Amino acid sequence: MFLRLIGYLFGIGAVFFLVVAAGVAWYVSSLTGGLPSVEVLAKYEPPVTTRIHAADGQLVAEYARERRLYLPIQAVPDRVKAAFISAEDKNFYEHSGLDYYGILRAGLQNISALSSNGRMIGASTITQQVAKNFLLTNERTIDRKIKEAILSLRIEQANSKDKILELYLNEIFLGLGSYGVAAASLSYFDKSVHELTLAEAAYLAALPKGPNNYNPFRYPDRAIERRNWVIDRMVENGYATPDEGAAAKAQPLGVKQRTSQPHLFAADYYVEEVRRQLMQIYGEKALYEGGLSVRTSLDPGLQVIARQALMNGLVSFDEERGWRGPVKNVPISGDWGEAVGSVTALSDIYEWRLAIVTEVSKDGAEIGLQPGRDGAGKLLADRETGTIPASEMGWALRGRKSVESVLKVGDVVYVEAADGKPGAFRLHQVPEIEGAMVVMDPHTGRVLAMDGGFSYAESEFNRATQAMRQPGSSFKPFVYAAALDNGYTPSSVVMDAPIEIDPGFGQPIWRPENYAQKFYGPSTLRTGIEQSRNVMTVRLAQDMGMPLVAEYAKRFGVYDNLGPFLPNALGASETTVLKMVSGYSVFANGGRQVRPTLIDRIQDRFGKTIYKHEDRICEGCDADSWKNQDEPAITDNREQVLDPMTAFQITSMMEGVVQRGTATVVKQVGKPIAGKTGTSNDYKDAWFIGYSPDLVVGVFLGYDNPRPMGRGETGGQAAAPIATEFFKLALADKPAIPFRMPEGLTLIPIDRKTGMRANPDSPGTILEAFKPGTGPPDTYSIIGQTDANGQPLTVAPEADRAVISGTGGLY
Repeated sequence: MFLRLIGYLFGIGAVFFLVVAAGVAWYVSSLTGGLPSVEVLAKYEPPVTTRIHAADGQLVAEYARERRLYLPIQAVPDRVKAAFISAEDKNFYEHSGLDYYGILRAGLQNISALSSNGRMIGASTITQQVAKNFLLTNERTIDRKIKEAILSLRIEQANSKDKILELYLNEIFLGLGSYGVAAASLSYFDKSVHELTLAEAAYLAALPKGPNNYNPFRYPDRAIERRNWVIDRMVENGYATPDEGAAAKAQPLGVKQRTSQPHLFAADYYVEEVRRQLMQIYGEKALYEGGLSVRTSLDPGLQVIARQALMNGLVSFDEERGWRGPVKNVPISGDWGEAVGSVTALSDIYEWRLAIVTEVSKDGAEIGLQPGRDGAGKLLADRETGTIPASEMGWALRGRKSVESVLKVGDVVYVEAADGKPGAFRLHQVPEIEGAMVVMDPHTGRVLAMDGGFSYAESEFNRATQAMRQPGSSFKPFVYAAALDNGYTPSSVVMDAPIEIDPGFGQPIWRPENYAQKFYGPSTLRTGIEQSRNVMTVRLAQDMGMPLVAEYAKRFGVYDNLGPFLPNALGASETTVLKMVSGYSVFANGGRQVRPTLIDRIQDRFGKTIYKHEDRICEGCDADSWKNQDEPAITDNREQVLDPMTAFQITSMMEGVVQRGTATVVKQVGKPIAGKTGTSNDYKDAWFIGYSPDLVVGVFLGYDNPRPMGRGETGGQAAAPIATEFFKLALADKPAIPFRMPEGLTLIPIDRKTGMRANPDSPGTILEAFKPGTGPPDTYSIIGQTDANGQPLTVAPEADRAVISGTGGLY
């Protein structure tokens, strides 16, 4: 009877067990039906940071939604792998996806914790975390945990342990916006994973459980405690000796937070222009997730020189117009550091600092400098003070009675350390005037430096590429180039006399004038460009026809479609600094069209080149070895848009602009420079575009909302000095290379005023370059002055001068 009862109960238990097992099997089967395939892990391409490099390889910017650098497992140091395995899954290389011993141990500890309100622990393996992070959501349910376990078993069957660990170490979020150990190493310690110490690797391994809980700035004690726990596990598992562990635990956290972006001084506008171009070419997803490696043409040394020269020029121009007032006035109640700390400083003006005025006297002002901030963004406790002597604010005192009329207690101002005066600072203000500079290699079109304004932090608007402004007289060389390419010579004479243009369409008569509001009679083309004669240029353009000028402007890349109107010969139509510099590059390189570029090469995440600017063909450059063959020859496939002889003639004439014309300040460079100034109507825009044989520089100044800068603020006065400062530094260690004259040109001495052949020893004689079959005229033919039959008037130079200079002269 007893045995029968036992058998009966056993039967019921077996049936119950089978029913439960069937139910569990049905439940598990229902969960596995919609599980994602683990095969996607083999094709996984995580979002990877796009990195921008300068021409010399310096990292200058990174773009990503998730800051991640993907490292193959072979590139991850053993110490880092050991730290994460010890912290997260010490049996990783033994289990098959689930750590059953760990699950049992965690279950028992959690049951105990429930009764004592203790700390609950988990038992997820690294494989389970990969399943959750890659294939599942973060919901905390039984269903998700079971799916995670099933997927873990499948992942282990389909992948090697090293592959699973590689996915984990590259995907895990470790705080500070960093995903993966490579990015976290840079973010927390500003070093690569290969440079991490035992203590540093252990700290990174402490973070997966809760990066915010172990933030080194908010909770340093917690962070050290958790790090030390990881070090103990590494010692326990045999990855470090007890002595190594003790030494590592004695070290501070040593967190040296990296700035949010790699940064090259002064290159903000340049890098932003590169980013815009990448967005336009490849789209947002490729830029922020594609892991592109972009090599730019940026020359860091030239960029710093360009930035400093433009800043100095803008500050100098602005200070001549006097003091406008402080950034802000804030009440000082208690800690002045808190008061000045509440004002946001321009982050890219590194030489300047914000300061608050704490006391004012007739001799100057006492100031407190804005404190720095720690990694958590809190103001540092240190307080630094200084003075602004009256001698260091002389520009602001101009026209004012005293220091008290300039500064008041509570004023927040910009200051810069005064040279040779410890504790003393110079007063500054952010200029209202803006400007831009572009530096280009004329032979390749590579933009070597670019600055688009005084401060990128203040305004991201790039005045080098986005501001459409009137180039004024700096456009004239393109008019003269069209003339020299179509039968005119540098000694051709044009009438500089009053002219009236009827634009039609009911518009008033246009009477162009020269800058000096004078007329100078017949003058050579050289004189016209050296002295920037407006009336001569209009007559020349009228004689050629503006459609020809518009065609040349398009060839040079300065305008896409220039309206065929005579005022446009004087630069009345708007363009950009980058386009003007590209146009001048044609003069510098012998007439070859250039395609301006900021990007040399782009590689995808696998290192494959997907773009390169250099498209010339090199025959023989792929030879494996030298076998007495000729040197490789690069085929120059650039379009010839200007006769090389014309290019040299224009260059020679623009050298005259520097030597005798409107840009004589540039002579200070002491090396061959050609260039042209430009000033628009009412002094709203000031330009100088100049070049040496191998470097083209364009400078522009003007207010963002165009308004007069002041009488006399011409290109020669406001812009050329900035280019001069740049050329002095950029060419300081370069030899004085003359411009290259193409074969076939003949140098003939001529009278600079009349354009006729002259004795080489006569005053006013200049060597002028003439193309084959051309030369100085035998008779004095004047463009713009005709006889009764409408033909160009020919007179003796002496008679013509008498007409101009005699009593009752016409001009």
